[in-house]
Amino acid sequence: MAHDSTGSNVDRSRRKFILAGGAVGTAAIAGCLGDSDDSDSQAGAGLGGSSSGGSGGANDPLLSDSFDPQNPDWENNNYLGSKMVEHNYIRGSTADLESMGNRGREEAVYGRSPREHPTDSSEWIDPDPIVYADLPREDTQQAYADQIEPMIEKLEAETGRNVEFQTIDSYAAVVEGMRSERIHLANFATGNTPFGVNMAGMVPLASGVAGDGQFGYRLLAITRADMDEIQSVEDFNDFRAAHTEESSNSGNQAPSALFDEHFGLTRGENYNPEMSGGHEQSARGIAYGDYDCGPICSTCIERTIDAVDDISWDDFKVVWAADPFPPGPIGYRFNLHEEIIEGARETWLNTDWTATSYAEAAYPQFVEVDYVNHWHDVMVNQQYNGVEYDEETL
Repeated sequence: MAHDSTGSNVDRSRRKFILAGGAVGTAAIAGCLGDSDDSDSQAGAGLGGSSSGGSGGANDPLLSDSFDPQNPDWENNNYLGSKMVEHNYIRGSTADLESMGNRGREEAVYGRSPREHPTDSSEWIDPDPIVYADLPREDTQQAYADQIEPMIEKLEAETGRNVEFQTIDSYAAVVEGMRSERIHLANFATGNTPFGVNMAGMVPLASGVAGDGQFGYRLLAITRADMDEIQSVEDFNDFRAAHTEESSNSGNQAPSALFDEHFGLTRGENYNPEMSGGHEQSARGIAYGDYDCGPICSTCIERTIDAVDDISWDDFKVVWAADPFPPGPIGYRFNLHEEIIEGARETWLNTDWTATSYAEAAYPQFVEVDYVNHWHDVMVNQQYNGVEYDEETL
């Protein structure tokens, strides 16, 4: 099981704080996630104490201005989201990454380990063009395609084959595409990486590292800054909580396991969150009042805040955070021709992308990852949740 930063369970009796005046109703703004015009018309609703009757955290006795990233002491403290940014608590450190890789495990704790490359070359596939797939993180597919062009050119040079960039609309689609051998290399999400390994013959190759050496992301448990009634994850069940989608690690699998382990919230029994459809939808929904709280990927909420003018870090309160998870890896189909695999290794593991547009779209550098060790906590969480690696769960 992945552990929280404090390493201890929460003493629930110490976290209860009843706001004078009794229960406060939750705001639910219909339609603000569906239509862009409606979303714009509701911009700012629920922020800064504007909708829930709160006072921007003034009545939360656990709200603290003093944040120690080495010991956040979540049992006794809440923090505004800006403290996460101020103290570089969005991602993990190089030491965290090395610790994950040095677990010394040789077999996957749940499901199967990545498939070995066939020794018989007659079993290799040698596609031309090679299809690389990704879920664009820009406003348009073309803008993202332009940004990753340096990587595509490098991959073509290293493999001696043409490369075709294919956009996907979900990470489930990339698993299906690689299983059918229509996709050969792809960027996966953290939570669906085990699906790729177990269902599609995917081998994780490399994960991105930021220029300052930070990597991955944290699972943050958030609410609006003015929700004084919410001071712990254990309070989530009393309000409208949002998870993202079934196969998401930080949006569903990890919080389902960790909320149960550390806070006694068992999904489907005494905790019934709604599915928002994605991290951006959860962030917007909590900010605008469609939801009151929920888990979210730290780098996902960071991207959403950067992209949305009327949402800031101080519109959110963080009541708990997990240890960092690895970012989604670049993965390849296990039975590719060895020249393609070696070309992919050279492209991602031995290239400095700092001065290119690819660094803006992805990362300036990538490091090799070992699925069995780096994804251990992710697999443990999925084992806890009884995840089956099949189309229905995907």
